[in-house]
Amino acid sequence: MIVIETYIVTEEMSNIRLIDCALEVFKTIPTKSSLKKSIKKGLILIDDKNAKSGDRLSAGMIVKLIDKEENPPKPLDYKLDIIFQDEHIAVINKPAGIEVSGNKYFTIQNALVANIKISKEIDALKWARPVHRLDYPTSGLLIVAKTQSALSNIGKQFENRTIRKKYRALLAGRLTKKGSINTAISNQNALTKYEVINYSRSLKTEWITEASLYPHSGRRHQLRIHMSNIGHPVVGDKKYGNGPILKGKGLFLSATDIELSHPKTGELILFSIEPPKKFKSFLMAQQKNWDKNNCS
Repeated sequence: MIVIETYIVTEEMSNIRLIDCALEVFKTIPTKSSLKKSIKKGLILIDDKNAKSGDRLSAGMIVKLIDKEENPPKPLDYKLDIIFQDEHIAVINKPAGIEVSGNKYFTIQNALVANIKISKEIDALKWARPVHRLDYPTSGLLIVAKTQSALSNIGKQFENRTIRKKYRALLAGRLTKKGSINTAISNQNALTKYEVINYSRSLKTEWITEASLYPHSGRRHQLRIHMSNIGHPVVGDKKYGNGPILKGKGLFLSATDIELSHPKTGELILFSIEPPKKFKSFLMAQQKNWDKNNCS
């Protein structure tokens, strides 16, 4: 048995049903259907006893997500963009349009089998595992554990909020240069900071803002919810956005930077990538259409 994630119930989560909050608690469960399946299989424990969907949590309870390693992933022949790899971790550039894990065959978890080498360390996992999730339409950097100790160590870093992440986003409208959003999500505190990079004109929303987003907590869909709440949804967000600018070319949100302590050496390491090329081409097309319309 491998313990993937551990959560100690706080006062703010007390008296909430497990099924209503587990997606906020566990960073590696992607969907509600995956959550229900994990509970049914006995992969979620409350104080080391099999959990039920309707169980209500109390402060101090220990909730664990485990893996019995009974069924290996089904290898998916899909080439991944590997940014870094050693005997302990790997970092990949996840494309948009693929789940990290879950019940589907077309997932990053299944693709890892063919792309990531098994570690030679004594506590090597039988197959590499994503340590956190990125939404289906979101692209960018994803950390993968290759050993049990790396899985546990990075999980604690996420729990302690010592891992720093930066996202690049295109947002509908024109934001102020800098700001922060501090509103609760699913009864849990959530903080997002943002910084404007550039503006582009748009016939459909007048302005599009290119910005860096910094999540200081790890709530599910946090960035998408927060930006929508202040009236500047992420371009392409069908769930939280609105209007014609938000359709057609996918979600314009990418995890471009991640900083963490190496689980073996303790060294602070930073990984950084450029956002997908569609960001630049979309902005150029929007500005071109604006100029054409206003110069004719």
